[in-house]
Amino acid sequence: MVVLATKCYIDGDARDRALDSLTSLVANDIGSLDVEYDIGIRDDDFISVTVSGDDETVARNVLREEWGEVTPHLTAGETYVGTLEHWDEDGFILDAGREIRIPTKELGLGRGSATQIRDRFGLVQHVPLSFVYGGEDEPSRLADDTVDQLYDWTRGSGRVNVNSATRGEVRATVNRAGHANDIVTVERLGLLEQSIVCKDQTDPPGLLASIGSYLPSELKAVIGQ
Repeated sequence: MVVLATKCYIDGDARDRALDSLTSLVANDIGSLDVEYDIGIRDDDFISVTVSGDDETVARNVLREEWGEVTPHLTAGETYVGTLEHWDEDGFILDAGREIRIPTKELGLGRGSATQIRDRFGLVQHVPLSFVYGGEDEPSRLADDTVDQLYDWTRGSGRVNVNSATRGEVRATVNRAGHANDIVTVERLGLLEQSIVCKDQTDPPGLLASIGSYLPSELKAVIGQ
């Protein structure tokens, strides 16, 4: 079994739609392999995929590469993925199957409090982030690839980040609001966390204001250069 480093934390019909979307995504990832698989949701909202068959080792590795894995055993100095659950003035708190605190000075994202940094980089709750586990004696820190990715967001044309919606739902919302020609694409960050990449002439705060009434989600704008 692989526990994916992404969560399904919504209820009702929206949860069913999210699971349908996830089933399609997992099928795209491992559907061509000689395996059978079953998708479940743990009590902590992390998604588990039980895999069996001749290609089960390959399938598990593909899922780990695509989604990251939540594991009960963390080794100091190794890189893992957790979801952004809380934040305060002193740092981020990630859920990686256990609570992982990343002190503000270990975020690697410039000056300001953790709350200011979160706002500056448009980080919505539950977004998956890679981190290097510090162990019992050293603080954990954001992984270099995550730091580079977030800085790249601010160097681009800007974007709007969204949680609590699938990629298909965000695309449909952008189209419904009349902004299909104002974006480049919708990038998937997690199952329910998406990033709308704006075109150069599109104002991210303006796009956020326009689509916000259509989405029962947290939205954060990233101002590009």
